[in-house]
Amino acid sequence: MDRIPTHVAIIMDGNGRWAKMRGLSRNVGHRVGAESVRDVIRVSLELGIKYLTLFAFSTENWNRPEEEVRGLMHLLKGLLQNEVEFIYREGISIRVIGRLGRLPGDVLKVVKKAMELTEDNSKLYLYLAISYGGRAEIVDAVNRIISEGRREIDEESFRKYLYAPEAPDPDLLIRTAGEKRISNFLLWQLAYTELYFTDTLWPDFRRDEFIEAIEDYSRRIRRFGRVVEE
Repeated sequence: MDRIPTHVAIIMDGNGRWAKMRGLSRNVGHRVGAESVRDVIRVSLELGIKYLTLFAFSTENWNRPEEEVRGLMHLLKGLLQNEVEFIYREGISIRVIGRLGRLPGDVLKVVKKAMELTEDNSKLYLYLAISYGGRAEIVDAVNRIISEGRREIDEESFRKYLYAPEAPDPDLLIRTAGEKRISNFLLWQLAYTELYFTDTLWPDFRRDEFIEAIEDYSRRIRRFGRVVEE
């Protein structure tokens, strides 16, 4: 691979379908999907990917059955508690973006502790989009601008009001499970991002699948609206 993306974003889709195909509960699918998260993190470290953003829980996901939401929150809390030491040792910085005020108090406490423990790490910046929506992020940015009394703003200044202004736009977006849409994810940031769709369900998206997506990206020519000689 000649070109490794600096920032990869992933819509982790298909946990529920994976579980249904096996006669299991959706929450079992989410737990198995956590193994794919570990694989993607390990490969990112090996390849030198600097930023990794995972769409873990959307603002719309709050409308799912209460039992599933509870299970997801319990899984998130447990993963952060169990993996934070490994994440810290590997030089990973955890950063959580979204409307975090909606999270249960015990989950929010664990999230904040993980971010504080790893805030000085810089080998890999791992962004978890939780209670996140792209439109919500833009609305929140606009409201912050209004609260400061600003009447005019340009694109670069607007970026400073996003949830993670320090992160570069994703070079590559991966979506699993055969869906070909971005589903309210990073609407501002994906303007020139390369898109990669796979039919593989997220629990089956492991090391080889991820490397295949990176290899596909490395063969592309990014123009950003310019003419590029091939």
